[in-house]
Amino acid sequence: MKLPVAELHIHLEGTLEPEAILRLAAQNGVTLPWPSLEQLREQYDFSNLQSFLDLFYTNLAVLRTRADFHEITLAYLRRAEAAGVRHVELFFDPQAHLERGIGLGEVVGGIREALHEGEKRFGITHKLIACFWRHAPAASAMEILRTLIAEGHDVDGIGLDSSELGYPPALFREVFDYARDHGLHVVAHAGEEGPPEYIVQALDLLKVERIDHGIRCLEDPTLVERLVAEQMPLTVCPLSNVRLRTVDTMADHPLRQMLEAGLKVSIHSDDPAYFGGYLDANFAAVIGQFELSREEQAVLARNSIESSFLEEPAKSRLCAEVDLWLSAEGRDL
Repeated sequence: MKLPVAELHIHLEGTLEPEAILRLAAQNGVTLPWPSLEQLREQYDFSNLQSFLDLFYTNLAVLRTRADFHEITLAYLRRAEAAGVRHVELFFDPQAHLERGIGLGEVVGGIREALHEGEKRFGITHKLIACFWRHAPAASAMEILRTLIAEGHDVDGIGLDSSELGYPPALFREVFDYARDHGLHVVAHAGEEGPPEYIVQALDLLKVERIDHGIRCLEDPTLVERLVAEQMPLTVCPLSNVRLRTVDTMADHPLRQMLEAGLKVSIHSDDPAYFGGYLDANFAAVIGQFELSREEQAVLARNSIESSFLEEPAKSRLCAEVDLWLSAEGRDL
């Protein structure tokens, strides 16, 4: 039995595997700087977040049609099911596609069709979250948000991602106010490369329901106390943190300290095609490094479910599955 989990920090575009990139490039007549699989794989050595983003955005050129978005979404869901994912709250970057002339209907439509198909085939429930680039003007995010709402595109929430340093959450206060006023959930990346103050801004100015990453919160004991008291969810991505060098090695990762501090932390895969593994690989890495007990693994799983935007009784049903896993013999993850 797989440990049942919810994946809450996963970028659809970050599930685009190298083989799929080259196949879609050929199919859609897109010329990439790296024509062979070997040359493409050589690019996956990142020195920081920006070096990853440069490759990430270049590779997105291969996504051209509604069918492409359907295909990569379904491919992710197939892999997620094998990792024990029972619910996903999937991020996508509308600006990355609009600037290439791909309409919102093509993007959202293709993703949603695959999410519904995946629920029937794999039993994975879903939410869809449009993430805005923090390195782009807030006016761009607001324009797209207004369009998403006015045209009735089926999204459940908004997020904030991309380059963190120099782009504090405060820049997007009006965007997040507008989203909340229209009934959308709100989350934001904060405290990955940026300072703890960015987490505070995301809480106080954006009024987010979850913090994506948040690993630098430990630098501010007062903030840690607040996060624990509020049981604010932190969606942590261990393999991503190591590959982007926000921590030097897995041994340096603050997960153990975060758990011991009582933070509501959960494990996710971020951009798994780029960072060395899907959710099961992230769990395996932290279990191996920190010798997590089955009880601790179950805490991480329950945290992911409780931090989701699922309604009751769906949360209770999934938490009951975690309890069943915990009581079962064996360690099949």
